[in-house]
Amino acid sequence: MSTAFADLPAILHPKEEDISMMLSANVHTGTKNSDDSMTEYIWRRRNDGIYILNIGKTWEKLILAARVICAIENPEDVIAISARPYGMRAVLKFAHYTGANSIAGRFTPGTFTNQITKQFREPGLLIVTD
Repeated sequence: MSTAFADLPAILHPKEEDISMMLSANVHTGTKNSDDSMTEYIWRRRNDGIYILNIGKTWEKLILAARVICAIENPEDVIAISARPYGMRAVLKFAHYTGANSIAGRFTPGTFTNQITKQFREPGLLIVTD
């Protein structure tokens, strides 16, 4: 597995504990639907039609996202959004532990474009979970 992560510093290589936690959280379980842009992230397909995602690619994208988030100097410049019920809890927890802002629930149009509104925000990084 170390050859797949040769371009990453050694500290960012996944440990056995990291992989087992990802597997226990079912990060690798996909859906029955797939399109051509997802083929490089799919490892194989189960007999019931569910696609299994490549854990190595998932780890690489997770590290990339972490590096992008860490590049923002002020955590309050990061906004995480989720309008869906399954993403709201994650967005709220992310904001709580990182000091970022969150919008959980209905997103008001114009929040990022209409400077007249009370809730106008200008984020440095926008994380969308839907």
